[in-house]
Amino acid sequence: MGKIEARLSELGLVLPAPAAPMADYVPWVQTGNLLFVSGQVPFEGNALMKGQLTAADHASGNPPIPASGSPLDRACHAARNCGLALIAHAYAATGDLDKIGRVVKLVGFVNGRYDFEQAPIVINACSGLMRDVFGDAGHHARTALTVANLPFGAIVEVEAVFEFR
Repeated sequence: MGKIEARLSELGLVLPAPAAPMADYVPWVQTGNLLFVSGQVPFEGNALMKGQLTAADHASGNPPIPASGSPLDRACHAARNCGLALIAHAYAATGDLDKIGRVVKLVGFVNGRYDFEQAPIVINACSGLMRDVFGDAGHHARTALTVANLPFGAIVEVEAVFEFR
């Protein structure tokens, strides 16, 4: 067992089976030492996590922290599930997570109405997962956006770029 697999186990995390593409694309592409993983939508078991957030779902405080069980908290859980799916695809692509030298970038999309402004808080859950799993190599550049709709009504979608050795 490699260092990253041991870390996943230590955190009590199990990678899902990499999901098959839901349309006409490939799940990942390698070019040079970069691995581009297509956007992953969140599943809980076999069910797609769906929904759309509004300003009524905003967290308060400084920094804003979602209330446990709130729609925002559920979206954060979904973003974390997207992160696990991204790691699962990286494993499928490389055969060894210890070959991942760095998480380069995440791009996260949150399904929200025009008035939802806390996409960065949702995508923080995926970013935090990358740091928890990969340590310093999990720090990355990032974009977090609210969009009016996501495929099949998914609440979140996240794509990633990994550098590997």
